[in-house]
Amino acid sequence: MTASRASDEVVDRSKIEERAPSVAHLFVDRVARTPRSEAFRFPAGDGWASVTWSDVGDRVHRLAAGLIALGIEPEERVAVASTTRYEWVLADLAVMCAGAATTTVYPTTTASDVAFIVANSGSRIVVAENEEQLTKLREHRDELPDVHRVVLIDGPVPEDEWVIGLDHLAQIGDMLLAERPTAVDDRIARISPDSLATLIYTSGTTGRPKGVRLPHSAWTYEAASIDAVGILDASDLQYLWLPLSHVFGKILLTLPLQIGFATAVDGRVDRIVDNLAVVKPTFMGAAPRIFEKAYARIVATVDAEGGAKKRIFDWAIGVGLAAAKARQAGTPLSRMQKAQYAVADRLVFRTIRNRFGGRLKFFISGSAALDRNVALWFDAVGIIVLEGYGLTETSAASLVNRPSAYRFGTVGWPLPGTDVRIASDGEVLIKSPGVMSGYHHNPEATEESLTSDGWFHTGDIGTIDADGYLRITDRKKDMFKTSNGKYVAPSAIAATFKGLCPYVGEIIVHGEGKSYCVALISLDGEAIAEWAVENGMADKPLKEIAAADATVSMMSTYVDRLNAGLNRWEQVKRFTILERELTVENGEITPSMKLKRKKVVDNFSDRISELYG
Repeated sequence: MTASRASDEVVDRSKIEERAPSVAHLFVDRVARTPRSEAFRFPAGDGWASVTWSDVGDRVHRLAAGLIALGIEPEERVAVASTTRYEWVLADLAVMCAGAATTTVYPTTTASDVAFIVANSGSRIVVAENEEQLTKLREHRDELPDVHRVVLIDGPVPEDEWVIGLDHLAQIGDMLLAERPTAVDDRIARISPDSLATLIYTSGTTGRPKGVRLPHSAWTYEAASIDAVGILDASDLQYLWLPLSHVFGKILLTLPLQIGFATAVDGRVDRIVDNLAVVKPTFMGAAPRIFEKAYARIVATVDAEGGAKKRIFDWAIGVGLAAAKARQAGTPLSRMQKAQYAVADRLVFRTIRNRFGGRLKFFISGSAALDRNVALWFDAVGIIVLEGYGLTETSAASLVNRPSAYRFGTVGWPLPGTDVRIASDGEVLIKSPGVMSGYHHNPEATEESLTSDGWFHTGDIGTIDADGYLRITDRKKDMFKTSNGKYVAPSAIAATFKGLCPYVGEIIVHGEGKSYCVALISLDGEAIAEWAVENGMADKPLKEIAAADATVSMMSTYVDRLNAGLNRWEQVKRFTILERELTVENGEITPSMKLKRKKVVDNFSDRISELYG
């Protein structure tokens, strides 16, 4: 949607100028302002439990006191190794209120990398979700001399003085508070905006991951700047499933402290669609893969049913797409188009929206590029997907499309207070209060990424259009040059292909120094299983489906459609379908569902060699 430029946007800058000095201050202020309002809800048995801000405040206060009683000093690190769940929220807020800093650890991280992150960060306490996470720590206990206690969330606590339960931590806090009632309040009072709040380790594709140091001021700025543009308010309800170890999930955990809306927390990815229908949120953040899979699932289901239902569906989508394109062009709908859209909405779109709860104001997409056609399809059915952009080093959100001003294929306008420019080589540079203070114990990497006057080198290539919208072309390090001297942007091609083909998991385009491009294609197990039933392969394993002539023929059709929209040097001349899905466990996908391109290329280097004959 074409609108005024970001510089003309109405912004409540007082929210940024008067923001809280720390996340801990933000939290206690929220508890004081709306103690009886719902704060979080989370799975409990077959239903959901709900807690108020007062409930959360009491629990966090006790846990924070427990950390202080165990000897945690200001800015010392406490690691949290857990899936996204209510207890992660409690642990992180307790760390904030103890004046310490949270080291985030993905639950899928290998034992050796967990040991590196915990040791490199200097974490003194680790909050571990279960026996699996505890085992990783025990395997490398001799490498973790600074860790003097592990706090276990789930499962029986072993008879080991190294390990205590979460309830025990709260009880330790109660004892301290009985002696020193102001212990936590005193800690919070000492936190400054520059105090370290979070250490997030980036997923390294080569070597060890780097620890990104994010001060309290980065989080309070991010929350205040999003609040200042007025896209959310206290009446909203968030559904939060993203890994809280990831910067995208972490900012979505800070926003409710600033704005006061309730959040439903459940990190089980396989429950997202079912939970949306029950929780009925007004917004949710997600990686593009979630939207691609939802789109593919709906389209494939309708295709399989065929008949009159498919004809009505296709007609309705056509009507919706025409309306969506008109909105993007700023063209008003004719009376006939409005009437057609009303019918399409009643017959098709309302049903689709109800699958997602029926109350969505918008989705927020981040972490990777979202195909323009997928975003357009959602817009056609009445669901806005606002694509945004940021990195771990910029505390997540640096730019985001607005509900009243969004342009597909772009990541929107900068948040107020954030400056963006394009370097001479096309790299996107960002200057913002949300930018990290540096990499932990890594001054060389910090110097490479941050200029002396505060500009952060993102490593992404992009352009800014006349209306101020930023378009990301590709990762600088992922772009390659063919032997003919032509540059290819593989991530942009992959995003386009995933918008065309409902059965693809990932596509990795390769061609560095070669005369033509080839591709590795992985299948989406769920989507291809339904296709296999329709094509006589119902009982076949994925490996056989991938190798079947019918599958190769089907995929060739989609590759031809892809190539029709590409320059000659970008076109995929040969491809191979991988026999398995790409996984987090194999290091090919990050927990936030971002492709680790180099790892996939390394894992399937023999297949690439075969494609070049």
